[in-house]
Amino acid sequence: MIVAAMVLRYTLSLFNISCLASAVKYTEAMPNLWNETIEAHRREVRDAIMATTVALVTEHGLRSVTMSQIAEETGIGRATLYKYFSGVEAILLAWHERQVTGHLNYLAEVGNQVGDADHRLEAVLEAYALIAYEHHGTELATLLHRGEHIIRAQQQLSDLIRDLVTEGAESGALRDDVAPDELATYCLHALTAASSLPTEAAVRRLVTVTLAGLCARA
Repeated sequence: MIVAAMVLRYTLSLFNISCLASAVKYTEAMPNLWNETIEAHRREVRDAIMATTVALVTEHGLRSVTMSQIAEETGIGRATLYKYFSGVEAILLAWHERQVTGHLNYLAEVGNQVGDADHRLEAVLEAYALIAYEHHGTELATLLHRGEHIIRAQQQLSDLIRDLVTEGAESGALRDDVAPDELATYCLHALTAASSLPTEAAVRRLVTVTLAGLCARA
């Protein structure tokens, strides 16, 4: 009996240690899972706030939209909304920065496609011009294009175009009598006209004219 009791106590002791070890492992795993869940939730809330704000501004105008409206439409409290953003303009700038990043990534993909540098440059310029054409002429555009993220984005785009011009000049397809940096600046300034053109066909003609200025002299 004594031996049996000792065996039972030893078995229970091992069982408790095993349970404790499992609990420790579970507890150690929980913070990562919990953090990932919290971050995913925060991203979803931010996305909902930004989407709601842009929709409200598009419908009612920038000056008519308040944080209270945004909170009500999004389905969250004002206090929660202010934990994410300090005001309407901050929401719009965050949304626009994400949009610009997406555009830059897309343009980089276009520029990295297989093909001659001059053809890839044409594709990048056309894509950029069409983006400018589609996002022009609104109060919202005027506000958002003065942020610091725009300066950074313009530099990245200028670098992309410069590299393609350099590659095209080295292959003999594009002119080499003007510095690539200057030609990149020329392209960007020329294509700002896309924002005031009436049709996509006119935008493509603008790209054709701009490219003509980059071609190597016969």
